[in-house]
Amino acid sequence: MINPPLARLVTALGYSFQTPERLVEALTHRSASARNNERLEFLGDALLNLIIAEYLYRQYPKASEGELSRLRASLVKGETLAELARELKLGDWLRMGPGELKSGGYRRESILSDAVEAIIGAVYLDGGFGACSELVLRLYQNWLIRLPSANELKDPKTRLQEYLQARQRPLPIYNVLEMRGEPHEQSFTVECVVDGARTIAIGNSRRKAEQEAARQLLEKIE
Repeated sequence: MINPPLARLVTALGYSFQTPERLVEALTHRSASARNNERLEFLGDALLNLIIAEYLYRQYPKASEGELSRLRASLVKGETLAELARELKLGDWLRMGPGELKSGGYRRESILSDAVEAIIGAVYLDGGFGACSELVLRLYQNWLIRLPSANELKDPKTRLQEYLQARQRPLPIYNVLEMRGEPHEQSFTVECVVDGARTIAIGNSRRKAEQEAARQLLEKIE
């Protein structure tokens, strides 16, 4: 029998498990038990990519392979999955060891996104592909409605490079100006320079800082 707190999650998911233990396993981080959600996450990741790919293939018959890939990537990336987890308040039900709980693991993007994929895997094992596909498309309903065009999904660094190449201008140079913080909570300050134009941005990873600096520079020179 699913306890009342989990029953609320079941309602939010819109799927009732025949074997509730699968849901418990999907919510169990490796820090809490040897029987955890890592294998379910592996399975759910593959299923999510397939279900989203099939949806996009049917929904956008004129889109190229590259455009479909960008659309899919925007939907299955960790940030999107973590946002889905927050909408479900998934952190309230995660089972983690004392160390992860103390460090705020229930808010960590990677843990939240893995749990969503694990739930997808658990639903597949419990109810089959049809139930799994219905769950994914239900969870993604709002995201699919407001999905931008494939061109809009190009990251700022790519758009900046294409803009400069089309005008035969030099490509941008990115320099890390500063790194701060512990390995698990770092901050990067990065500059982007093109033909004397310069922007500086800060991010919690070098990639994010570079993307933000590129976005700002593109706005400046367009």
